Amino acid sequence: MLRYELDLQQIADANLGLITFLAVAGVPLVGAAFQVYWGRDSIGTVEDAINVSIATGVVGGVLFGVNILSSSPLVPRSVPLIATLIALLIAVGARVAVRLYRERNARPDRHSSQRVIIFGAGVDGRQLVRSMLSDQDSGYLPVALLDDAPDLRNRRVAGVSVRGTHSDLAEIAAATRADLLVVARREADAGIVRTLARAATESGLGVKVLPPLAELLRPWVGHADLRDLDITDLLGRRPVDIDLAAIAGYLTGRRVLVTGAGGSIGSELCRQIHRFEPAELLMLDRDESALHGTQLSIHGTALLDSPDLILADIRDAETINAIFKERRPHVVFHAAALKHLPLLEQYPEEAWKSNVVGTRTVLEAARLADVERFVNISTDKAANPISVLGRSKRIGERLVAHVAAEAEGTLLSVRFGNVLGSRGSVLTTFAEQIAAGIPITVTHPDVTRFFMTIPEAVQLVIYAAAIGRPGEALVLDMGAPVRIADVAHQLMDIAGRNVEVVYTGLRDGEKLHEELFGVGELDDRPIHPSISHVTVPAIDPSYADECALRLGAGDAMVVLTGGVAGRLDGSDRRWQPV
Repeated sequence: MLRYELDLQQIADANLGLITFLAVAGVPLVGAAFQVYWGRDSIGTVEDAINVSIATGVVGGVLFGVNILSSSPLVPRSVPLIATLIALLIAVGARVAVRLYRERNARPDRHSSQRVIIFGAGVDGRQLVRSMLSDQDSGYLPVALLDDAPDLRNRRVAGVSVRGTHSDLAEIAAATRADLLVVARREADAGIVRTLARAATESGLGVKVLPPLAELLRPWVGHADLRDLDITDLLGRRPVDIDLAAIAGYLTGRRVLVTGAGGSIGSELCRQIHRFEPAELLMLDRDESALHGTQLSIHGTALLDSPDLILADIRDAETINAIFKERRPHVVFHAAALKHLPLLEQYPEEAWKSNVVGTRTVLEAARLADVERFVNISTDKAANPISVLGRSKRIGERLVAHVAAEAEGTLLSVRFGNVLGSRGSVLTTFAEQIAAGIPITVTHPDVTRFFMTIPEAVQLVIYAAAIGRPGEALVLDMGAPVRIADVAHQLMDIAGRNVEVVYTGLRDGEKLHEELFGVGELDDRPIHPSISHVTVPAIDPSYADECALRLGAGDAMVVLTGGVAGRLDGSDRRWQPV
């Protein structure tokens, strides 16, 4: 009809019927060969359009060739080309129309869904928009995109426009009546996240983020991956990449014992070790309720009647020796300790009994039981210690170094800073104060601390047992220290509440700024770029005992960590300062 300008009398009915038959029969055959009708690709996708175009083009090309090579063309030579183009337009257009219809019906209800502004129009942001719009039950309706990249300005993703940068959040939130801000950058700069969180709070928006790639374990994202903003996003502390699967084989099929298994670090150690299928995971603690919680978190049940739970105190040498002799662990993680600095300043004898004598007890039992690997959990406060906690943990490191020189296995320490979310941590205290609406107490406006997450700390401990050398202490590169006052304000931003911050002054034994390395310690990183190996001087346990006997626990800890130089001299073995 097009070729003859609608003059239908020129059309040869017989020839038209024959070539029409060839076309109608050929398209399904070729389409079947390309699996166009088998649902291999979703209708309306690029892949579907390509397959349809290939099938239609092949048929059109064959008919064009047959027609042009025929001595008497069935139809004018241009007709197969025109027909192919029309068929392509109809076939692809119909599929796109079906897809648009389905997508429109799949969109979340605009009245009941949260109206969402997405910061980040890159790959993650685009995937997130499509994920929200393709699920009727997602509960999220994207209304705007923000991005600071100039080349993304004024772009549209599934009909959603990039309407500005992060500085335009308040204005766009008001214009779109948004309910929620989503940060769709898995490695977003902490400064930008803090600015966005503060602006969102002021605009009455909730905030959600995407987890890091290492947590997601796949390259694509969807609305189901969103999680609430937490303090790690605001601090900008990116976990050190440690490939545990490559080195944790020493746990598989072995007997592993964890002291302090009910604590924050000990319980997470047990959970992660359990993944590597040890022959037996022995969980030791003196707190029966804590052991109940750890067993419940691992097995989903806690009857407290299994032999993997050991109720014992590391101060009880006789019991600990009997346990090691009977259970014969191959690997030991020593996490049991007293850790609250102000309390230990009041009761230094208790720090000595648990962190020094208790550590020595576990070390001696491990040596007698021929333990293959022993990891002592230490703290950054052991570097140039000025507190009872720091001194007691430093002596623990030195005791490990002494036993490591005599034992057959590998015995070492691991040193890290404050653990986010651990029991009694500053974050827990701040969160409770904010929830109660009472003032947040901070010791000093400029006090800083190093922070890491519980899973990251535990990964370091497991990794240390594989790469550490006898007697040394392994130290994680924890990035820049963080002002505690900033943490307080960031937690208020997350909670959407403002409370007063009260500065109480530094307490006895507290440093303004913590250190990871002591005087004379070298930052040597021979194996992992983020893990330092520090040489620790050994100390004879009998000498430590004699110091404690002569000087008392508090003074002995000062002496044994270099605070006072001296020696035990004379027939009565009195302490003589030098």
